[in-house]
Amino acid sequence: MKAIKGKKTDKKDSKWIADLYKFDLVRCSFIPPKDFRQLRELARYRFKLVCMKSSEKNRIRNCMTVSNIGIASVLKDPFCKTATEIMSYLLEHTSDTIDEKAVRRLIKKGTKATSNEIIEAIKGYNIETDQAKKLELARNHLNYLEDMITQTEVELYVRIKPYYEFVEFVSTMPGMTQLSTTIVLAETGVDMEIFDDAGHLCSWCGLSPANNESAGKKKSVRIAKAGDYLKPVMVQCALSAVRSRKQPYFAVKYNAIKKRRGHKKAMIAIARMMMVCIYHMISEKKPFAPTDYEELIDSREQKKRVVLNEENALAFLAAQGYDISQLVKCNDN
Repeated sequence: MKAIKGKKTDKKDSKWIADLYKFDLVRCSFIPPKDFRQLRELARYRFKLVCMKSSEKNRIRNCMTVSNIGIASVLKDPFCKTATEIMSYLLEHTSDTIDEKAVRRLIKKGTKATSNEIIEAIKGYNIETDQAKKLELARNHLNYLEDMITQTEVELYVRIKPYYEFVEFVSTMPGMTQLSTTIVLAETGVDMEIFDDAGHLCSWCGLSPANNESAGKKKSVRIAKAGDYLKPVMVQCALSAVRSRKQPYFAVKYNAIKKRRGHKKAMIAIARMMMVCIYHMISEKKPFAPTDYEELIDSREQKKRVVLNEENALAFLAAQGYDISQLVKCNDN
């Protein structure tokens, strides 16, 4: 509906829109049914809560940095049980009154960092009164947000129950959990007839590259800004799918695209593939079963890297087309 640049006023815009509507060129917006609109409201509210949770975690990490507490550089997750209990202990004591034995008892089994590394990370810490108050408030707010997110997810599961068969179909795909499937269905609905095809759905989600070519030159093909809530979820699911070892279908495709286009474009391509699969799984009511799965896995097994040694090195060079006659003579001598 964009008018020509340089000829844009409110009157001309209204006239242009009226002309488009007169010739039936204005496409209707997608308005899902009432139950999915309500589900979408809860899913988007959960997204906001998760963003707020990330912000509070960043504030806590800032307090730890200012107070010279290096737990984040030692532990993989600075908000695990071990780190949480140690921070609670440090808030109640000063660097002069802490007991190393008491801190060691707070370290849980399975922690990869050694107790000595953790003790070194907290030596010489100094939590000022302002940072202590900020930590206390931020941790309480973080716990409150986690409780809110849990309540929201429970309500999502309750409301998606009439359409649970679609959740089961989509969650069979690697990278998709029941929660992520529920969030995706809250945005798209389960009626795929409103979309012309899978490509239309991908374009609506903002996962399709644009066409921008003139005089034989291809310009920017960036994806659209659509799908503010759906696109991030699909990218996260794609990241999980390419790490799957049990079902390496998307991992094989990701590695092939990454060599040519790089990591970021490869992830968008995998997210688009997953959205195409979701379209067909919902419309056909079938679990994840791509037609090229066996062929792709077989080709992957055949392309495994050859481990060269003294016995097969010459045979491998000969298979690649090299003349090994001189090497054979040298080997015989």
